[in-house]
Amino acid sequence: MRLILNWLLSALAVWIVSRVVPGIYVNGPMAALIAALAIGLINATIRFVLKILTFPLTLLTLGLFWFVINALMLELASALVPGFLVRGFFAAFVGAIVLSIVSSILHWLLMPSQRTN
Repeated sequence: MRLILNWLLSALAVWIVSRVVPGIYVNGPMAALIAALAIGLINATIRFVLKILTFPLTLLTLGLFWFVINALMLELASALVPGFLVRGFFAAFVGAIVLSIVSSILHWLLMPSQRTN
C-alpha cells in the first residue's frame, strides 16, 4: 500500500511540475503515472551508476553536479515515456529541482511517518 501511495504522490509531483515549469509537459494523468514510474526506475538504476562514475566531479563542485545528473535523468525519462515531454536542458534542470522540492513536500505532508513508539 505504501509503495502505491508513494507512486501516486510522485505522479502528482510530476503533474504539478508540468504546470509550474515552462518546457515540461504531461498529456494526462496516465502519462504522469508512467513518467513517475520511469523516473523512479531510472533513479534506482542508472542514476546510481552515474553518481559513482561522476563522484570526483561532484566533489569538485561541492555536490552541485548532482543537479546536472538529475536533469539528465529527467530528460531520459522524457525520451522513454510518450506523453511526457521535457524541452531542453534548462527546463530539465529547473524541473529536476522543482520536482525534488514538490515531491519532498508532498511526501512530508501526506505520507504517514514510519516512527515507532
